[in-house]
Amino acid sequence: MGQIHLELFATLDLVGQAPGGPDEDPVGFGFGGWQAPLLDEVSGAQVGAAYEGTDALLLGRRTYEIFAGYWPDQTEGDIATLFNRVPKYVASRGRPDLSWAGSTLLGRDLAASVREIRDRHENVKVVGSLNLVQTLLREKLFDVLDLWIHPIVLGEGKKVFDGGAVPTNLTLLEPPSAGPQGAVHLRYGLADGVPATGDMG
Repeated sequence: MGQIHLELFATLDLVGQAPGGPDEDPVGFGFGGWQAPLLDEVSGAQVGAAYEGTDALLLGRRTYEIFAGYWPDQTEGDIATLFNRVPKYVASRGRPDLSWAGSTLLGRDLAASVREIRDRHENVKVVGSLNLVQTLLREKLFDVLDLWIHPIVLGEGKKVFDGGAVPTNLTLLEPPSAGPQGAVHLRYGLADGVPATGDMG
């Protein structure tokens, strides 16, 4: 059985909305592109390494449309080659245009569709797609959470863990790693059970 990896960029207050650019998700949000000033070679290398071995993408409709409007025209670089080569699975309640080669619309039963993807692929990446990510977190339909925390607070925007999050245990899979601009990479795996409580005394 394969693994579902969530790849997320967030601020200290866990806003994950529109890190890539002003036009990515502008509705009610004035900080689109907040990640760009904080990129450095270390975090870039971490992201590149995180995509090694990827054999499928699982995307929400909005992220898919952004990617489909950009990546098919890119012919250079490892990420462009990867994104254009691997199958793309799209979670949407509507009927998006799936003209990007290798794209497939998932069925209405998201949990069943994700399980089928896990059986078909070894290393599936979920990029951005906050609405989809929140569903996967809530249903515990993921195996690894790659989270890059950036040293800014925005005070507004869609958050990684929003309403509807459920009690979940995670385990740190490797030591945290920081880049010179202050972004910290945390890699967690889904663990069994729910958070325990205790008495500090």
